[in-house]
Amino acid sequence: MIPYGFHDIQPEDTEAVLSVLRSDWLTQGPWIPKFEQAVAECCGAAHAVAVNSATSALHIACLALDLGPGDWLWTSPNTFVASANCGIYCGAQVDFVDIDPRTYNLSVESLAEKLSQAERQGCLPKVVIPVHFAGQACEMVRIRKLADQYGFRIIEDASHAIGARHLGESVGNCRYSDITIFSFHPVKIITTGEGGVATTNDAELAARMQRLRCHGITREPGLMQWEPHGPWYYQQIELGYNYRMTDMQAALGYSQLQRLDRYVLQRHQLKDRYDIQLSELPVIIPSQHPDSYSSLHLYPIQIINSHGRPDRLTVFQALKTAGIGVNVHYIPVHTQPYYQRMGFKVGDYPNAELYYSRAISLPMFATLSEEGQDLVISALRGALK
Repeated sequence: MIPYGFHDIQPEDTEAVLSVLRSDWLTQGPWIPKFEQAVAECCGAAHAVAVNSATSALHIACLALDLGPGDWLWTSPNTFVASANCGIYCGAQVDFVDIDPRTYNLSVESLAEKLSQAERQGCLPKVVIPVHFAGQACEMVRIRKLADQYGFRIIEDASHAIGARHLGESVGNCRYSDITIFSFHPVKIITTGEGGVATTNDAELAARMQRLRCHGITREPGLMQWEPHGPWYYQQIELGYNYRMTDMQAALGYSQLQRLDRYVLQRHQLKDRYDIQLSELPVIIPSQHPDSYSSLHLYPIQIINSHGRPDRLTVFQALKTAGIGVNVHYIPVHTQPYYQRMGFKVGDYPNAELYYSRAISLPMFATLSEEGQDLVISALRGALK
């Protein structure tokens, strides 16, 4: 079986984790700030806050921006449910903006139209979360201009996009946003096993997210409501969570980060081969925006179901039977039962729904060999007959 995504663990990764196991610190030790600093430097951001998942990072990012009851969060329907759930966690209401049918990212035209309507209705969003789907950055300059016009905050969901660039600069530098979120799940570009990071250029946001990941506790005397009782003393000054990353995860992430550029380059080499060899097949290959250098977390194609050709389900099942571990990204969030109970329905976001009805993610990971990729392509050709 060739999986759609797979991690790469090298001896230096194993040694990094073993060094933690031999040390005095398994968690809340020196590897956390070391990894955070490395991520911040890689992205060109002032601060990075490591947590146990990108979902946790999205949650504390929303809390740090004071999202709460009575507020609105908008995001893309073409994403994993966590991009929307983080707003619900905060007691806010969630809405969606349809996607660009070329990039599968949030459509700036749809966003502008929806903002204009929301302004007239008095229900503008407090936070918008553009999702850099498959590793390709959204049109952040245009989204930033809309944020300045309408007054919303921006959290970039870059869970797919560590190592990506936008207008020649690293995704995660927060030039156009308040906070950027990365995921280090095993199928992502680099991994910490599970884990996530929030980057920001705002020292106050970074400090608050650091507190929120650790129960809302501070040891800073200047933030306490009364004098500390001694050097052991701490105070919980707000409701936080146990979202800490372990030193073992941070050590693995730090080691993996040293190979980030190589991993992204290898993914681009695979993409180029896919683009050429699939160009004559009845599929739509993913489009790349000229402003974006994708990290290529995914390679999603669309199956053109016409003139008696097999549909997406038939192709999917044939590929699985052939030992190709394809997947589908994503089921539109607004079609999930939980969100339909809020009033969303099929038909609300037609571009996302049309994309989903035809999408299949082909295997894409840095260690996929050309021989393995050729097996994928051969199986796809057979499935499309």
